[in-house]
Amino acid sequence: MKQKTVRTILRFILTKISTIELIGLESFPEGQYIIASNHLGRLDSALLYYLFDREDIILPTAEKYNDHPLYGWIGRSMNAIWLNRFDADIQAMKEILRRLKAGGLLAIAPEGTRSKTEALQEAKPGAAYLASKVGIPIIPVALTGTEDRVVKNNLKHLKRSTITVRVGNPFDLPPIDKQNREESLQRATDEIMCQIAAMLPEKYRGVYAKHPRLLEILT
Repeated sequence: MKQKTVRTILRFILTKISTIELIGLESFPEGQYIIASNHLGRLDSALLYYLFDREDIILPTAEKYNDHPLYGWIGRSMNAIWLNRFDADIQAMKEILRRLKAGGLLAIAPEGTRSKTEALQEAKPGAAYLASKVGIPIIPVALTGTEDRVVKNNLKHLKRSTITVRVGNPFDLPPIDKQNREESLQRATDEIMCQIAAMLPEKYRGVYAKHPRLLEILT
């Protein structure tokens, strides 16, 4: 099935089960960039296709969904990249880089998985690594209202979920210091997550709530 058809289906479902508030969409520039967001629920990925008509979206997706009857079908239809989240998936990273260098739009959740606490958890360095390799801006996106628990409860009571998508200003990361690679990647990862955290209500900030960089951004 063509991406256009799947995108139409996803948009139809989202408009029936939710009210979506979009804030700061003007921050999306022309050209290429990486979208980095928090990850609350399964609707997060669907929102990407609600926002964009592009067919070159790069969406890393947990390998466990590959055989799922619904999510696997959607992922294959949208040309997702199946990613092993618990090991260094070199082949997946190479494919992401290949598509990025071809001009694709990468959307990634640095946390790597949905947050069980519904607040930010410690992120992995993949997003920072990819941004440093291709040298393109990152746009932070903060999501609220997509928590699986909340969405399921609202559906059970025939209520729409209220979803907010808040888009921040694009920013560039400094080149990774090859002499202190691990520390440099950690700083870059913290920068991404603190930019996201700054747009979230306090209860969603999780492990980054008292991070010095977040406090600097907020003040």
